[in-house]
Amino acid sequence: MTITRQPTRAGVRDAAAKVAAVLPVTPIFIKNINGVDVTVKAESVQPIGAFKVRGAWHRLTAMDAEARRKGVVAFSSGNHAQGIAWAAARLGIAATVVMPADAPKAKRESTLALGAEVVTYDRATESREAIAGRLAEARGATLVPSFDDSWVIEGQGSAGIEAASQMHAAGLGAPRHVVVPCGGGGLAAGIALALPEARVTLVEPEGWDDMRRSLEASWIEPVGANPPPTACDALQTTRVSPLTFDVLSRRDATGVAVSERAIRDAQRWAAAQLRLVVEPGGAVALAALLSGQVAVEAGMLVVLSGGNVDMDDYARVLAGEGA
Repeated sequence: MTITRQPTRAGVRDAAAKVAAVLPVTPIFIKNINGVDVTVKAESVQPIGAFKVRGAWHRLTAMDAEARRKGVVAFSSGNHAQGIAWAAARLGIAATVVMPADAPKAKRESTLALGAEVVTYDRATESREAIAGRLAEARGATLVPSFDDSWVIEGQGSAGIEAASQMHAAGLGAPRHVVVPCGGGGLAAGIALALPEARVTLVEPEGWDDMRRSLEASWIEPVGANPPPTACDALQTTRVSPLTFDVLSRRDATGVAVSERAIRDAQRWAAAQLRLVVEPGGAVALAALLSGQVAVEAGMLVVLSGGNVDMDDYARVLAGEGA
C-alpha cells in the first residue's frame, strides 16, 4: 500500500522560511471596497508573475541529490511551468514541462527562456497527466504536479503566512476571511493550512467551478462535459485532487463562480486602482468582491494570484472590448 504524505501547517511554515530566503515579499494594498478596507495581496508581481514559484521552490528543494540529478517533469498551462523552470534553473535541475498547445504565448516563451524543455499537447484530446507520467517514467525523473502534491500545497500556503505577517505589521490584525482563486486548489488549500482561524472562500470561473460543487456535494465532482470557454487558462482544471479537496473540506471552505464579464471588470479595476497587471485567473477573487458574489467584510484578505497576460488580449480588456 502506498501512503501519501499529507500537507501540514508545519510544512507550510517550513516552506515560508525557505521562500523568504530567496523570494521578495510581495506587496499588500489596502483598498476601500463598498465602504470596507480590504487587504489585497499582489502575487502577480512575483519574479515569474505568479504564486506558483512558491510551491515549485519548496518541492524542488525537498529533493535529494540523486533525484535532482535525474530531473523533473511537470505539466502546466504556464504559471506552474514558469515556477518549476525558475526553481530548477537555480538548483541546477533539468526540467521538462508538458504545456497545452494553446497556452498563452508569453507563458510558453518565459518557460523556455528560463531553460526548461517544453512538450506541447492538445488539451481537448490528450491527457497532460498521462504524457508527463510517461516522460517521467522513461527518464527516471520526479513528477511534480501543479497542485496534487503535498510540498507544492505547502509552498503555496507560504503566501498566507506572509500576508498575515504584513497585516499584523500594518495594524490590521489577523486575516478573518480569505478569498482566493482556485483551479486545482493548491493555493486555496495551502492558505487554509496557513491560516486555520480564517474563513476560506475559493473562486472559480463559471462552468469550471468543480471545487465549489465538490465541497457542496462532499465528494469530488469533475467539470462537466463541454465546459464553456474561459479566459482563465490557469484555472481550467477538469478535476481537483483528493489532497486539496480533503484540506478544504475539513476547513469547511466554500466556493463561488464568477462570470467572464466580472473577471474583465476586475482586471480593469486592478489596473486603475492598484496599477497592477492581473491575468484573468488571477483576478477571479477580486471579481467575486466587486460583483457582489462575496460580501465585503472587515479583516478580509483577497489574493491576486498571477499577472501573466497576452498583451494583445490585455489591451482589448482595458479597452472594454467584449465587456
